[in-house]
Amino acid sequence: MYSFRLLITLGLLGISLAASPNTFAGPKSKSCDSRNNNKAKKLLECVTLEGTREHQAALQAIADANHGIRTSGTPGYDESMFYVKDRMKKAGYKVQVQPFQFNNYIELGASTLKQTATVPTVYVEETDYSLMSQTDRGDVNGPVTAVDLDLGLGNASTSGCETADFTGFTAGDIALIQRGACSFQLKAENAAAAGAIGAIIFNQGNTADRRGLIGGTLGSGYVGGIPAFDATYARGEEWATTSELELHMIADVFRGEVTTFNVLAESKKGKKGNVVMAGAHLDSVNAGPGINDNGSGSASILEVAEAMMKTKTHNKVRFAWWAAEESGLVGSTYYVANLKQKDQDKIAQYLNFDMVGSPNHVFFIYDGDDSDGVGAGPGPEGSAEIEMVFEDYYTSVGEPFKGTDFSGRSDYGPFIAVGIASGGLFTGAEGIKTAEEASLWGGTAGDQYDPCYHLACDTYDNVNLHALDVNVDAIAYSVLEFAMAKHKHGHKHGHKHGHKH
Repeated sequence: MYSFRLLITLGLLGISLAASPNTFAGPKSKSCDSRNNNKAKKLLECVTLEGTREHQAALQAIADANHGIRTSGTPGYDESMFYVKDRMKKAGYKVQVQPFQFNNYIELGASTLKQTATVPTVYVEETDYSLMSQTDRGDVNGPVTAVDLDLGLGNASTSGCETADFTGFTAGDIALIQRGACSFQLKAENAAAAGAIGAIIFNQGNTADRRGLIGGTLGSGYVGGIPAFDATYARGEEWATTSELELHMIADVFRGEVTTFNVLAESKKGKKGNVVMAGAHLDSVNAGPGINDNGSGSASILEVAEAMMKTKTHNKVRFAWWAAEESGLVGSTYYVANLKQKDQDKIAQYLNFDMVGSPNHVFFIYDGDDSDGVGAGPGPEGSAEIEMVFEDYYTSVGEPFKGTDFSGRSDYGPFIAVGIASGGLFTGAEGIKTAEEASLWGGTAGDQYDPCYHLACDTYDNVNLHALDVNVDAIAYSVLEFAMAKHKHGHKHGHKHGHKH
């Protein structure tokens, strides 16, 4: 493990910060560092886009000094952790650094995917294929066998989800598997158990937004022992119809146990039996610095926490920066699993902020009551009230908003699993913006919400400043609303309203 202390100033960074006005006020007051920001108008005067961008600039500088990444288990993450820890200590919070071990994954060098028969072809990484995060190391060559595929629009692929899918599979072959119905980890592990030397999981192709690269993870618990790649639907369909196909796969990676750290900062004021939590993951993927994913959420809650450092809240407020989210929600899962039942019961609600400044943004709110969803179901009791608080804020500033399902892809997952009311904001990742969404929020229909999602170009410039400005204020508003609430689940309404689309 590495331990580096980082001292960064904007002057050293040489980065100019773009500005836009806050919702309730103009420039930050000189009194912000000393006053009790116990009202929304006062707090939002002290929460600024400039302050949030200062933190993002610091995270970018850390990545620049550490091979362009801030992945958990690397010096780039450790320096990010020290940055947050130091800022929170200086702001007067009770700070805990929670260490834990996890199975880390780092790409060491270039990967390879080649067709060696029937027509020699070299495929392009990040265009035709990519490594599945948490793949095992490997250099394999062999025939390709398709596994229970269901091609075409509207398909209902369950490829590789059951051991019966591999009936007749020839040990020593590479398994060609389609996305759909179960985890990538299960698919790859089932392939390994059937004797596959490698696995390629191509996108499902059932809808327009499931045709490109997946950018998925096998999860830190993956025990397949074989290399696993993902690929576009077009390549998968091509390979599925190529007779006597042989491929050569090389994955040059490190997987091993390392130590990393969650950072938790708790207010000294507030009712101990009623804790409001706001969290964001601090780590990046191996591909880049992660300044939208999730330097946007991390910087935003840091800006809000600093603005609330003198606030005399009715309830305890606990800010959390999670490690190893990109390895499968490892940090937040570890945190929740190690809470005693009495401490779980003290958490009134968990607010999650993962990607809140996407370049081609939509203002998504997690759908606490399942009124907008397509099957994920509602959150635990109190989640609908969280959704309503965000709706109230967006309504107050004239911004349209849209519900999004609890898909389980971010750090609210472990909290929901133990029945803690949850909610949060999201501006989109690899999903495709619709024409209707573009008419409401601007941007480009047909493009990803974040075209640099999980790529090296997720830098300081990969942020929509309007979205970030609106959302850091929305975060501040929601945290304060619950922090000052006099009853367990905070803000209650008899109805839902606003500019929902």
